[in-house]
Amino acid sequence: MRTGSKLAALATVLSLTAFAGSVNAAEINVVATGGPLPEVMGVLKPMFEKTSGHTVKLSIKAAPAIIKDVKEGASIDLIVANDEAIDALVKDGLIAAGSSAKVMQSRVGLGVRTGAPKPDIGTAEALKATLLAAKTVGYSQGTSGQFFTTVIAKLGIADQIKAKAVVVSGRPVGAAVASGEAEVGIQQVAELVPVEGVTLVGALPMEVNRIIGYSVGIPGKAKEMDTAKALAKFIASPEALAAYKLKGMEPAS
Repeated sequence: MRTGSKLAALATVLSLTAFAGSVNAAEINVVATGGPLPEVMGVLKPMFEKTSGHTVKLSIKAAPAIIKDVKEGASIDLIVANDEAIDALVKDGLIAAGSSAKVMQSRVGLGVRTGAPKPDIGTAEALKATLLAAKTVGYSQGTSGQFFTTVIAKLGIADQIKAKAVVVSGRPVGAAVASGEAEVGIQQVAELVPVEGVTLVGALPMEVNRIIGYSVGIPGKAKEMDTAKALAKFIASPEALAAYKLKGMEPAS
C-alpha cells in the first residue's frame, strides 16, 4: 500500500474511532490542586478530550478543600493532587481500591529574569553564595516557599535572606522575577518554566532540594468511574508525559 493510501486509511480509522467514542461520551468532574497543576492539566485536558470524545470539567482547589468536598460526598470523578492529599483520602477509605497512583513530580528550582546572567547553583555552597549576592529573593507561601525556608535555615543564612525577601502571594514567583521585583526566584520548576520573562537556571542541588510528587485518585462514589479510569490512564501515558515534561514536570519515580 502506498504512503498516501496508508494515511487515508489511518484517517478513516481515527475518524471512526472518534465517532464511536462520541456516541458514549461522558462529562467528568475533575478537581486538581494548585501549584503547577493548573498549567499542566490545562494542557492535558484538551488532549484527552480530543482523543476520547469525553468532556472534562476541571476545578482547581486547595488540598484541604478537596478533602472536605470528598468527605461531604461532592460529585468528583477524579482527583489530581499532591501525594499527601491522595494518601490522606486513601487512608480514610474515600478512594476506590486500586485507583490511586503516583503520576508526576516536580523539583524546586531557581529562576532569573530573562537576559540576566545565570548564577551558579551547582552545589549547596554555590547556591548559598548566589542567594547572599542577590539583592532580592522571591519565594511563595506555598509548598516550595515553606520548603525554601528550611533550606536557608540549613545553609545558615535565614536572617540574611528574610531581610531581603519578596514573599509572593496570589501569583507565580516568576511574575515577581519578570517584573524586576525579585532578582532571583525560588519555586517549583514546573511553576517557573511557564512564566514569560523568566529563565530557569535549574533545580536546586539535591542535597538541598525536595521532590514534590503528584498522584491521581478516584473517589469511591465517582459517578463516571470508567471515564475517570481512562483519564487516569491517559495522564500516565507517554503522550501526556511528553506534554508535561515541556512544562517542567517529571514522571513519578
